[in-house]
Amino acid sequence: MVLIGVLAAGIGAVAASQLSIPSIPPAVHDVRPGLGVKTIALSDYLPSLAGTPGDSAVYLIEGPKPGGTVFLAGGTHGNEIAGVMAAVLLVERAKLERGRLIVVPHANNSSASYQDPNMPAVPRTFTIKTAGGERIFVSGARLTKPEHQGEPDPPGEKPPTPEYASDNLSRNLDRQFPGKEDGNLTERIAAAIVALIRKEGVDLAFDLHEAPTGSRLALMIVANPKNAELAAEAVLNLETKGLSLKLEESSATFRGLSHREWGDATQARAFLFETPNPGSLRDKPGDPVNDPAWPLSKRVGVHIEALRAVIEAYNAGVPTARQVELAGLPDMAELMKSGLGAFLR
Repeated sequence: MVLIGVLAAGIGAVAASQLSIPSIPPAVHDVRPGLGVKTIALSDYLPSLAGTPGDSAVYLIEGPKPGGTVFLAGGTHGNEIAGVMAAVLLVERAKLERGRLIVVPHANNSSASYQDPNMPAVPRTFTIKTAGGERIFVSGARLTKPEHQGEPDPPGEKPPTPEYASDNLSRNLDRQFPGKEDGNLTERIAAAIVALIRKEGVDLAFDLHEAPTGSRLALMIVANPKNAELAAEAVLNLETKGLSLKLEESSATFRGLSHREWGDATQARAFLFETPNPGSLRDKPGDPVNDPAWPLSKRVGVHIEALRAVIEAYNAGVPTARQVELAGLPDMAELMKSGLGAFLR
């Protein structure tokens, strides 16, 4: 079922605000952590986020051997559900044999409770059949809900790409990094994520996205310039496995995006993955779960394969004490054959 309410452990009292950010409990989602997974909150890294609809659950998985730390965010845009579900799959199935994994399935939790008024035909929820029964998940919007932001939208904003002609940059989390601790809700979410990456000493940071089918961004890895070579190695390795992804470096002038600002503001090597989502087409959205060409299971598989490839390339260049060994996850072929629900709890 879809749960809306106060997050359990880790969400504190309502923080004092200089803006009019509402004191609304954050959405709670049907995520069923695997054995040994620790759950805290994004507000543990930025107390001013506590008690707001932007707070979100953070899941920590630690292996028995010391190693590097991986951070992964889904739901930076709440309607890009393959990233959300890849993050959920990691929380429910991943096993760390070395190092740590930190996952935020709903990076912008406010966007999970918002439906894009320009895309009313897109369903608000979707169902996945599992061995234990049907599970319902939320499909939100690209942007923070206006009522949650704490201030009105600034006039005259112009989005940088024609694919998102009605985009509002101030409420788009992936335009607001590194954020502001005392800013509007979107800026606070951004600041909390950067604080997490910095405090936890993250080595590899991943932001999982989707683009409209036919977009030049679809099937792409975007990498901060300092780790572009690492991304290139991952792309070459994926090519040998039959998965072709494009590679692009973060722009030096287009600021505010996760891969650019995470990498510039912290020690982490930062990446963004894009898969093609039929449900992102503004005029005629397709089925984001069961599309014959790009079903959800296949898109989740692309995210998992890309994650593995970058980790493998990273491990080849660092001492054992800084490596990350990730196990317990299906590959893309298994996901396509058996369906995503076969690997959820």
